[in-house]
Amino acid sequence: MKKALTIAGSDSGGGAGIQADLKTFQELEVFGMSALTAVTAQNTLGVQAVYPMTAEAVSKQIQSIGEDMGTDAVKTGMLFNAEIIQAVSEQIVEYNWQNVVVDPVMIAKGGASLLQLEAITSLKKYLLPLAMVITPNIPEAEVLTGISIRTDEDKEEAAKYLYNLGVKHVVIKGGHDEGRDVSVDLLYDGNEFKTFTSKRIPTKNTHGTGCTFSAAVTAELAKGLSVNEAVSKAKHFIQAAIEDQLLIGQGHGPTNHWAYRKRMVAMR
Repeated sequence: MKKALTIAGSDSGGGAGIQADLKTFQELEVFGMSALTAVTAQNTLGVQAVYPMTAEAVSKQIQSIGEDMGTDAVKTGMLFNAEIIQAVSEQIVEYNWQNVVVDPVMIAKGGASLLQLEAITSLKKYLLPLAMVITPNIPEAEVLTGISIRTDEDKEEAAKYLYNLGVKHVVIKGGHDEGRDVSVDLLYDGNEFKTFTSKRIPTKNTHGTGCTFSAAVTAELAKGLSVNEAVSKAKHFIQAAIEDQLLIGQGHGPTNHWAYRKRMVAMR
């Protein structure tokens, strides 16, 4: 039985964060575990409040997993502050976890900040050198690199910058590309670039797409797939989740986490 650990915040609306990660792990037949970094009061309209855990509380949760069950892959999501980032990094080193996927969650769909600005330095210093994969969207990549991303060449430059921080594989997601009828994700492994393209779906129901995509990458790494294979499968997973809309809530609705499995069953 393959296992995956998500270290992230809770989304009371169920579309993102810990909830999205565990749903994704389950759909991809990986046993999911969690360490909670914060509780958010959140729905499709936005984030109403954030209640962070202490760094000690986060560490204790991770230790409980590390000392008993272990994990085949780790995903980090909303880490909120520098103290939590450093604590998480220390635990990853302590247990020598290698398949680490960093989703640098910074801003919620409604615009609420989910990472304190002073925490960005800690993220780059402590966590990114431990990452097998980092999965920023374009605004997140711009904040991390200081590069304004408007072209494919800008994406490549940002990917190289992040790789040089110690990340082994960089995936810059193309969901925020403007003026395109396709979404193009860029993967860089230090040697070559590879793109993953999907049709852009005109919808506002995209809450939790970043969490879900990175959780799918994590699940596939836990099962032994290469980064290239894991990203490819995650791209198909999130595409199905966006296309088969649930139409929940009045704002940015959640994606459909069971859509990919239903499609696979229908094809058999």
